[in-house]
Amino acid sequence: MSQLQRQQEDQRTNQAGFLHPEGVTTQAESVWGEQALLFGCSSLLVIIMSLTSAYQHKLAEKLTILNDRGQGVLIRMYNIKKTCSDPKSKPPFLLEKSMESSVKYINKKFPNLDVRNSTQHLGPVHREKAEIIRFLTNYYQSFVDVMEFRNLNFDFTRSYLDLIVTYTSVILLLSRVEDRRVLIGMYNCAHEMLHGHSDPSFARLGQMVLEYDHPLKKLTEEFGPHTKARNQGAEQWRSAQLLSLISTPPAMINPAHSDTMACEYLSVEVMERWIISESVGLVGFLLCHGCLNANSQCQKLWKLCLQGSLYITLIREDVLQVHKVTEDLFSSLKGYGKRVADIKESKEYMIANRSIAELLFLLEEIRALVRRHIKVVQQYHLQYLARFDALVLSDIIQNLSVCPEEESVIMSSFVSTLSSLNLKQVDSGEKFEFSGLRLDWFRLQAYTSVAKAPLHLHENPDLAKVMNLIVFHSQMLDSVEKVLVETSDLSTFCFHLRTFEKMFAMTLEEPTMLRYAIAFPLICAHFVHCTHEMCPEEYPHLKNHGLHHCNSFLEELAKQTSNCVLEICAEQRNLSEQLLPKHCATTISKAKNKKTMKQRQAPRKGEPERDKPGAESHRKNRSLVTNMDKLHQHLMELALAMNHVHSFSVFEHTIFPSEYLSSHLEARLNRAIVWLAGYNATTQEILRPSELLAGVKAYIGFIQSLAQVLGADVCRVIRNALLQQTQPLDSCGEQTITTLYTNWYLESLLRQASSGTIVLSPAVQAFVSLPREGEQNFSAEEFSDVSEMRALAELLGPYGMKFLSENLMWHVTSQIMELKKLVVENMDTLVQIRSNFSKSDLMSSLLPQLTGAENVLKRMTIIGVILSFRAMAQEGLREVFSSHCPFLMGPIECLKEFVTPDTDIKVFSSHCPFLMGPIECLKEFVTPDTDIKVTLSIFELASAAGVGCDIDPSLVAAIANLKADSSSPEEEYKVACLLLIFLAVSLPLLATDSSSFYSIEKDGYNNNIHCLTKAIIQVSAALFTLYNKNIETHLKEFLVVASVSLLQLGQETDKLKTRNRDSISLLMRLVVEESSFLTLDMLESCFPYVLLRNAYREVSRAFHLNRVPANTY
Repeated sequence: MSQLQRQQEDQRTNQAGFLHPEGVTTQAESVWGEQALLFGCSSLLVIIMSLTSAYQHKLAEKLTILNDRGQGVLIRMYNIKKTCSDPKSKPPFLLEKSMESSVKYINKKFPNLDVRNSTQHLGPVHREKAEIIRFLTNYYQSFVDVMEFRNLNFDFTRSYLDLIVTYTSVILLLSRVEDRRVLIGMYNCAHEMLHGHSDPSFARLGQMVLEYDHPLKKLTEEFGPHTKARNQGAEQWRSAQLLSLISTPPAMINPAHSDTMACEYLSVEVMERWIISESVGLVGFLLCHGCLNANSQCQKLWKLCLQGSLYITLIREDVLQVHKVTEDLFSSLKGYGKRVADIKESKEYMIANRSIAELLFLLEEIRALVRRHIKVVQQYHLQYLARFDALVLSDIIQNLSVCPEEESVIMSSFVSTLSSLNLKQVDSGEKFEFSGLRLDWFRLQAYTSVAKAPLHLHENPDLAKVMNLIVFHSQMLDSVEKVLVETSDLSTFCFHLRTFEKMFAMTLEEPTMLRYAIAFPLICAHFVHCTHEMCPEEYPHLKNHGLHHCNSFLEELAKQTSNCVLEICAEQRNLSEQLLPKHCATTISKAKNKKTMKQRQAPRKGEPERDKPGAESHRKNRSLVTNMDKLHQHLMELALAMNHVHSFSVFEHTIFPSEYLSSHLEARLNRAIVWLAGYNATTQEILRPSELLAGVKAYIGFIQSLAQVLGADVCRVIRNALLQQTQPLDSCGEQTITTLYTNWYLESLLRQASSGTIVLSPAVQAFVSLPREGEQNFSAEEFSDVSEMRALAELLGPYGMKFLSENLMWHVTSQIMELKKLVVENMDTLVQIRSNFSKSDLMSSLLPQLTGAENVLKRMTIIGVILSFRAMAQEGLREVFSSHCPFLMGPIECLKEFVTPDTDIKVFSSHCPFLMGPIECLKEFVTPDTDIKVTLSIFELASAAGVGCDIDPSLVAAIANLKADSSSPEEEYKVACLLLIFLAVSLPLLATDSSSFYSIEKDGYNNNIHCLTKAIIQVSAALFTLYNKNIETHLKEFLVVASVSLLQLGQETDKLKTRNRDSISLLMRLVVEESSFLTLDMLESCFPYVLLRNAYREVSRAFHLNRVPANTY
């Protein structure tokens, strides 16, 4: 038994019960009653049968079930056709070479297959008969369902025109399944081989397949003509003002009433396919073409149908080319030459409509309005049913001349059901259920449409009109969503995806249609209506289509919107750039030299005058449209589309269009910020941080102004984008400005500073380029002064500055490793020097034994340059942090001031009790072993805010990661002590360098040796903190050894070695000023201050002498 037979048998079993007085339905009726959609007394033709058979055969119930099952069979045939047309999903038996002979034999002999005497051809089928049965059972049963559906429709529902169309579509689709013979025949062969006999349905099924090889000829033999009318055209609707609410103002408060309500919301396509009530369509005239030559009214209606469309939909994208099929059919018939000419005349149609998006958008708007105001709709129609329809129906029933018992029970239940309705049901959110009432009306139509019925429906048209209106009103209470699907469902686009995509692309090309583009992703929500319970295997495929295209449409809309936003941002940045200080130099120069220029020469003719900022806002003609105007208009159209709905659902997935826009805008903003930096790895060019900051602020300012327009969380977009720029890589894995500026400062500025072409000038708090040809292509002070460091900190933020510090510390630790190697090479000599540094005669013999002293000074200078740059960057971070978080900066600085390596944490607790809780590392009881850890954690907090610390926690952490393989902590500590001795005894070597002259103008040295002081102090503090030793003691030792070395330099007779002795002596004061562990009193005890005063005087005199021109007397 086929699937359809089993289901129909179940329905017959469940329908033992009949009508109840109050309209309560049986289980089968409640399940399928909702699908009873036949309206109007004339929708049912008079069936020639007895009244008893009308009651017993339950025609209304059967037709309801058959309507739904017909659609299911149609969808299954469509699925088989699609499956067999795709080689990837086609049954594997049809593609195997071993099966080719069997396939050819079955196709040739179908349906007369001799299974027992054709083993030569059917041998492969015999070997795999069990697998074939398992695989092809669903296919075969689906074809059997087609056969059963055909028989029942033709016998019982010949005049029910909705089933006629479904029946016709099934037959036409069956003829398009090319492998139908092979699928049916191979299954039957395998069945006979397995069970010893053929399938019982095979003979009838094979005969039906043969009969419908040419379906139209067979169908035209089965049908005869019916009625001949068509609904009014659009022009008649307009002339009658059917869609106008204000055409008759006095009647606005009257209830809407129509005798043909059931037909008014049918689509034109449905009317072209169906024959309902007074309508005739193309399928009807195609099957019943005899009336075309006999009736002029039929010809007129037929021509109207031909002008509607080129195709009639069978199911989804499978269509009937009605012009071609009709022309081919009529060409083969005698006496239809004029009809063929009529077909050719109707082939004038429009190829494309660029305004289709607006139509789709308005359709979605109407659907949204109905859903939004569904309570209003329910309240109106509930009152209509209870206070108008129920009263009118009661009067009509009382005026009936004849009313049998069964019909009387049904109609009485109508009145009682409607009269019991009240507004409280709507207010309480009660769910209405009128499917039983509608099925009862369907039964009543069947009972009153038979030949010998006591009550004839065609003799009581008022009853039919009122009941049709009641059916519609009841649907507006319990089936609003169903009515929306029936009247405005666009799920057919799921099967015309290429056309759907082209329509979307065409909409994006039309500027005036952009605001309606959101209709396309909204239509993807309709695709769920394509599913049917008889074909569940389609659901995942349809779901993927719906989600994929909804996603692609929204992605494209978000992409275009973000592109437009960023284009306007670029224009705003260009306007902002005109206000940069560097552009005012020309204006100032012109104003200063205005009089001089007039005296010397007249201005050149034709020389363009540079527009001042703001000139773009002055217009003499309002019709002048600038590029900015076009971009704003384009953006507003796109914003209207993206901001139209907050969310919608597609196959159980909730879609938020604003999230698409946010993600695209965030990614584009990230790329735009990196693009603004203008980094060129080949030429090592990059934009100044201050200029980049101005550009970023222009971008952010404009995006913030779009918060209400775009509907997206632009604050979150900006925050995420800027936060990603503080990391080495963004969310897409691309480099950020943090990485670009870190690499540039390390590879360009600091590398050249290490080579001596760039000098750190404490006087101007910036690096300064020395005038040397071919060394650098940028001005160092333009990238390292106070304002640039502040802008860099603003751009990179605390995270970015931490990344910069970590990279700087990596270079510092690599230099420290090399210094340790030099100390190890000179270990024995340095030990002797440490013990005998005050013995000049012994020192004179030990110093020449040292190797790599210049290398030590050079590497230590490089460390000092790096640490000096980091200190400048930290100062910029401190200023930025203070401006953003002034109330947080005070407690952090207070916390840092009270903590030193020797501070008792309990004393600190008494000074800052309000800060003890938030800082996890500060505990109530702190042991001496953990004091240094607490100190470093507090210093790390301060360093993150840009506050300078006596001990650099980043440097301590970086050095701690340098673990020697075999050295013990004692040996490491010894190397650290000897490193300071090595530096102290190597300082006199700097006097021989001509670049070691102290420049008063720069407050430093041209070879950056003034950076030695920061390197000595910071590295010493980090090393001895790491080894838990006293920092001050070791710095005093360095101060004593260095002083002795410089004092011994005064006894040197070689002028070359003492050329810059005074300048080098000044380093001693710089060391003391740099460190909080040393004081001038300590320096005075080992290096007399008078020597420093004399050194300052000599350096100042020499500096001024060098500035005096050579020709001055």
